[in-house]
Amino acid sequence: MKIILAKSAGFCFGVKRAIDCVYNMIGFGKIYTYGSLIHNKFVISDLEEKGVFVVDNFDEIEKDSTVIIRSHGVPKSIYTELENKNIKYVDCTCPFVKKIHTIVNKAYTAGDEIIIVGNFEHPEIIGINGWAENSGIIINSPEEALNTYIDKNKKYTLVVQTTYQRDIFEDISKVFSEFANVKINNTICSATDDRQKEAVIIAKNVDKMIVIGDEKSSNTRKLFEISKKYCKNTFLCETIYNLQLNILQKSDKIGVTAGASTPPAIIKEAITKMSENENFEEMLDQSLITLHTGDVVKGTVIGVNNGEVSVNLGYKSDGIIPKNEFSENPDIDPADVVKPDDEIEVYVVRVNDGEGNVLVSRKRLEANKGYEEIEEAFNNKTVIKGKIIDIVKGGLIALINNKRVFVPSSQISNRFVEDLNEFKNKEFDFNILEFDKSKRRIIAGRKELVQKEIAAKRQQIFESINAGDRIEGTVSRIVDFGAFVDIGGVDGLIHISEMSWGRVKKVSDVLSEGDKVTVTVLDVNSEKGKISLSLKDINNDPWKSAPEKYTIGNIVEGKVVRMVPFGAFVELEEGVDGLIHVSQISYKHIAKPDDVLEIGQVVKAKVTDFDAENKKISLSIKEADVKPKEEEKTEETTEA
Repeated sequence: MKIILAKSAGFCFGVKRAIDCVYNMIGFGKIYTYGSLIHNKFVISDLEEKGVFVVDNFDEIEKDSTVIIRSHGVPKSIYTELENKNIKYVDCTCPFVKKIHTIVNKAYTAGDEIIIVGNFEHPEIIGINGWAENSGIIINSPEEALNTYIDKNKKYTLVVQTTYQRDIFEDISKVFSEFANVKINNTICSATDDRQKEAVIIAKNVDKMIVIGDEKSSNTRKLFEISKKYCKNTFLCETIYNLQLNILQKSDKIGVTAGASTPPAIIKEAITKMSENENFEEMLDQSLITLHTGDVVKGTVIGVNNGEVSVNLGYKSDGIIPKNEFSENPDIDPADVVKPDDEIEVYVVRVNDGEGNVLVSRKRLEANKGYEEIEEAFNNKTVIKGKIIDIVKGGLIALINNKRVFVPSSQISNRFVEDLNEFKNKEFDFNILEFDKSKRRIIAGRKELVQKEIAAKRQQIFESINAGDRIEGTVSRIVDFGAFVDIGGVDGLIHISEMSWGRVKKVSDVLSEGDKVTVTVLDVNSEKGKISLSLKDINNDPWKSAPEKYTIGNIVEGKVVRMVPFGAFVELEEGVDGLIHVSQISYKHIAKPDDVLEIGQVVKAKVTDFDAENKKISLSIKEADVKPKEEEKTEETTEA
């Protein structure tokens, strides 16, 4: 085995400078880094063990501590905040990044628009944009560049992330080179450029290429993408122990490079393990697993061809998933679900399919898992999600974990449901009521869940509404004495007397089932579970203006609406009635009101008393000096 190590592999100047700075400061007070110092969990873990912690908020740090600004750099505002809070800091921003800050700040101050090429989520880009008061146009592909509007009346300054891929930047630069008012600055770090160029040269001349580094590292991912272009068998791993060693052969020529955040010790360990033939063979043997029918193992997808999926199992032979063993759904195309380098679990059907391959199944694993999760929900009385897919005799069929489960019609709701089709193609939570795996008999229901949901909703409503609130609702039921209104899962009652300021003879004259209404809450009684509502709008209460209209002594006009033995009630306006006592109806003695008056008759009367508190008005026809028509007719007859 021949190993070619890139000369530029590992820490770049800026990262090494920041790392060395932090390690040299350990033991001299409390140290924090603003954001992760490096995209490498081994280094971060080691620093934490030595008392160096990552912070994103300066309110979290202890007094008299020192903050390290990482090589990625930070926005201008961070320096201001540190100084305002009198926090000591050491600036370890990479000089190449610092140069970009200077370019951007100078151009922005001069009135230029700023274009930044890179990943908008990367801390370096966030820091650069902060020197233009976060106004920069951030572009990460030639397509985005083509869709960027350039105003010919403005000047632009363009910079690029130090670790950006050179060939893609060149494509973006070509787009903007057409505009004379765009000044292009190639700020890709020379070390990054050298590292990428070297990766291309090595990848073209090896059987396999290994990129060592954290996949979260931008420059590591770019090295992997570049190497993959020229060497199909390119692998990304954090350490040599993350690499499936059975992919390597003793006869291979192997290229190795590493990202700017990869410590030298990790690179050295990888080279040593691969170079020591005896140790390597021992590690290779240890890496080869043994397989048995029925095993559940993890593997990495190698490729998908005509619906058949090849999987690296870490075994001497690859695993093959035929299309009919991929999913219970025959319409699923494996290529739409998995892609090369995806890690998946599979069930071993046969260790040798007759052609030297391992026959594995994803479908059978999912089937077993589906039953296991349903059984777990049954045993633990927990809720599990499913979708109603069919209506059958006596109930419905729900698909739960890709298993057909029977739901009796009596268990789909807490009420009788006439048309079960209203539930079809909808997802719900279910309880598993019966589970017999051997007979493949599973029964589910949601009646109890619905009751709990309604109880919880009722409690929430009773806790959230108060007398005087105006709320929306839907009329759910009409009765003789009023109407019930659904106000979000709980019914409240509008009594017939609360439907109008005027008189209502029948509820159906005002409301119908299904009507949307706005009501006022009169009373909430959570103990009795009752809510009293009113359809009246308190702002239109006619009694508010009644004292002015019906002052004692005023002559008013109204319609007789009701008669009782002691007098007649006159509607002065909708919601305001007055009483004419029988003694105040006529100058002559009458036994009862209807001797002189009739329902619907319009009369004029004088206001003799007004009781605002009890909403009572006393009227007199006699004092209004207006005689009823019946008396006038009687007098005319007598005179004749």
